Amino acid sequence: MSIQLMDNERGFEVKNGAGEQVGRIVWQLDDNVMIMNGTYVDDSLRGQNMGEQLLDEAATYAREHRYKMKAVCPYVVKKFNTSDKYSDVEA
Repeated sequence: MSIQLMDNERGFEVKNGAGEQVGRIVWQLDDNVMIMNGTYVDDSLRGQNMGEQLLDEAATYAREHRYKMKAVCPYVVKKFNTSDKYSDVEA
């Protein structure tokens, strides 16, 4: 399984071997701010840090495009509040 940018370029997703989406992080783009409004990880991937891996991919995408990220999704809010590794992209 690998993390891929979604076709609409408004999120990253993980698909299983059958091609089914089993994880995602999505956002809306408002000017240069990615409004992080949803994270989902299937039960089969729980405990494997998949949510953080998705957030890390989104943060890398933000850095590459010189975007900031606004946390709305409870998972992203929690990560922003407990880790400083996203402080450079936090809006």
